[in-house]
Amino acid sequence: MKHIIAFAGSNSKNSINKQLAIYASSLLEGVEVKVLDLNDFNLPVYGIDLELEQGIPENANKLLEHLKSSDGIIISLAEHNGAYSTAFKNVFDWMSRAEQKLFYGKPVLLMATSPGARGGQSVLEMANDRFPRHNATITGIFSLPSFAANFQNGKIIDEDLNDQLLEEVKQFKNKL
Repeated sequence: MKHIIAFAGSNSKNSINKQLAIYASSLLEGVEVKVLDLNDFNLPVYGIDLELEQGIPENANKLLEHLKSSDGIIISLAEHNGAYSTAFKNVFDWMSRAEQKLFYGKPVLLMATSPGARGGQSVLEMANDRFPRHNATITGIFSLPSFAANFQNGKIIDEDLNDQLLEEVKQFKNKL
């Protein structure tokens, strides 16, 4: 059985991106899903001096092990001021110092949602450009605009948007 991980690029306890990642992973049949929470991988703010003095923190390597041992990755990125959330950027920086090709060629379903009508499109563009440089195989990109209007009771209620996500999930599964 294939094993995937799903997580949000957010440290919010009520992350809408985590809700989207959980929903997308629930659409996969015949795979084992492990949902990760960035709060379980607490790391100091990255700095070269800290790295030189103390090395790579254990939590960065633990998260890398999850990536390495999976068959695929579903990630939904929070967008803060048009970019990655600070929590995700920090984790990403530490992991990339330990292993530059940190996605290990794994299939990645890249998603974002936000309260606004753009649905995190700026962060998706950034990640779509950056992640392949770290050996991610992007299988699809999905943006869910206006989270509160389009996601209720743990699922996407807009039929067209849900169909778009189902197609992206199908493409992701085909690459596992």
